[in-house]
Amino acid sequence: MPLRKLSGLDTMKLDGKKVLVRADFNVPMKDGVILEDSRIKKVIPTIEFLLKHGAAVILLSHLGRPKGKVVEELRLGPVQKRLSEYLKMEVKKTNDCVGIEAMNAKKGLKPGEVLLLENTRFYLAETENLRPFAGELANDCDLFVQEAFGTVHRAHASTEGVAHFLPAVKGFLVEKEVKMLKSGFEHPKHPLTLVIGGAKIDTKIGVIRNFLPVADTILIGGGLANTFLYAKGFEIGQSLCEKDKAEIAQHILMEAGENKCRILLPKDVVVTKEEVSDHAKRENVPVQDVYEDNKILDIGEDTIKRFTEVIKESKMIIWNGPLGLFEYAPFAEGTKRVAEAIRDAKNAVTLLGGGDTVEALRKFDIPEESFTHVSTGGGAMLEFLEGKVLPGLAVLKEQLTME
Repeated sequence: MPLRKLSGLDTMKLDGKKVLVRADFNVPMKDGVILEDSRIKKVIPTIEFLLKHGAAVILLSHLGRPKGKVVEELRLGPVQKRLSEYLKMEVKKTNDCVGIEAMNAKKGLKPGEVLLLENTRFYLAETENLRPFAGELANDCDLFVQEAFGTVHRAHASTEGVAHFLPAVKGFLVEKEVKMLKSGFEHPKHPLTLVIGGAKIDTKIGVIRNFLPVADTILIGGGLANTFLYAKGFEIGQSLCEKDKAEIAQHILMEAGENKCRILLPKDVVVTKEEVSDHAKRENVPVQDVYEDNKILDIGEDTIKRFTEVIKESKMIIWNGPLGLFEYAPFAEGTKRVAEAIRDAKNAVTLLGGGDTVEALRKFDIPEESFTHVSTGGGAMLEFLEGKVLPGLAVLKEQLTME
């Protein structure tokens, strides 16, 4: 689905302006090599639009968690190289995001040129959202474009702070993220199914509760399901489980009934008694037959069939979080087949997100293009679906004009 130019960005006079773009180039790397670059590719249309309309483009991003220190392996050099390849032009780069070098580079940047500033998280002032630091990032720029959906739930200097110094709007990618994720609430298609997995209930409870009045069915797997099974009195053995959240899980199950929303938990599971590995012996058992020395690591065959039947009948599917420990072959089947079922639901709107969810797609060679929308945000997607106000979006203005 092509990006549509729906934000205030395409209403502006950009010729001769210096535009500060907060991108999300936090891509996986190993030994200086980018392993996967979809986050880079997805911001290219916005950069090209700005260049086409005569702007000079200054890019900001973080990479990893250097915690306020310069970490050589977290420099953005590989990102600069990849950007240059995609844009088919030289992308300039500084060795710092503030200071004399960055200031001079911004001042000397001409229309049609692109400058990448160094990792913003080399400074604690970034995560602490200190105004002087944000002001220096914004210095000598005319407009701020928010194009890093994966970080809009953070009130950092480069995501929220700079917008207090410059006119600020969404980029095309962030505009699409907001439009697609809002559709689950504002334009839901029924039957609507929420597929939720992953490890912890804390990060998912708000999403589940927010969808109880909207969703027809909620399918729960992964370590998250263990907490619900424990809350219902099932033995979960040595499985990952937040036992202190059992009461919360019980309340959610009651609220689901009040909202006439069906919550489906695993009826059978895949367990092992061994150390987790690609060669661990697996056993498919009903949930009532889990023993004290078992570890639940995937949904079982009957549950897979049950979940995929629900997905097949759905008109809108929202998925966040794997349904098992998919990184290991014996425990990947549930996530794989549910992903394939969502891919094959051609008549449904399919919205996916979360780092582990996207990693599962790559592992199973399922292209992102197979779905209506795959979000670039993990925590941001969850908080958006939870209905929270995201600082990096709340600070933006819309439909501004620049003379």
